[in-house]
Amino acid sequence: MANENTGTNDERTVSLQRSVYDPGYVNAMSHFYRGELGRIMVWRQRLDITTNWAITSSTAIITIAFANREVPHIIFFFNLAIVWGMLWIEARRYRFYDAFRARVRMLEAHFLVPMVMENRQMLQGEWKKLVCEDLILPRFKITKLEAVGRRLKRNYVFIFILIIVAWVTKIFLHATQPMDNVGGFYRALRVGHIPSWLVALIFFATLLSVIGITIYVSKKSTGEISEFGTHRSLWRI
Repeated sequence: MANENTGTNDERTVSLQRSVYDPGYVNAMSHFYRGELGRIMVWRQRLDITTNWAITSSTAIITIAFANREVPHIIFFFNLAIVWGMLWIEARRYRFYDAFRARVRMLEAHFLVPMVMENRQMLQGEWKKLVCEDLILPRFKITKLEAVGRRLKRNYVFIFILIIVAWVTKIFLHATQPMDNVGGFYRALRVGHIPSWLVALIFFATLLSVIGITIYVSKKSTGEISEFGTHRSLWRI
């Protein structure tokens, strides 16, 4: 009986090895990998588009604000609203990008790596089942907050800092009254019927939100790419 079980296991192992290295199977997996890679590249381009919109709109508003003294500094409030809108759209797109990228990483780690290493044992596991389940019922791999935090950390935190610095500079350069202390700066925040406290609330709420979300997501999640370490010393050559 033991010999029969051993023979059956050997036959399954041989069958698995043949199926893995079967030209038809490898060809199908190669086309599948190429298709998934093309899909994430499309979503990657969409991420670049929203980032470009945020940068272009910010550049235009900053130019208008400093070119004309009569333009009130509250224009940067609309700049913040536009950039927040672009960030929300880009975070949504990033969730799709990350979901499809997970499939590509699954294929790279569990199919391409064993093929390169010529190690059939590495091909075993539940990765095929996971990929099939994700093809049938696709799911997002990260939350909306994490997507917003990742895009903030990568790009948008610098855009927000630039807007805030430009906002403060605009107030100091084009102030109608001298600002010798904090009270003078606070009074300069007032624009028409908009009180100073409301402008200050928007200003500091944006600053704290950007910093808080960026720090929170940085601690709670790990990036796709790690820093260069000693375990990758062979890449130095």
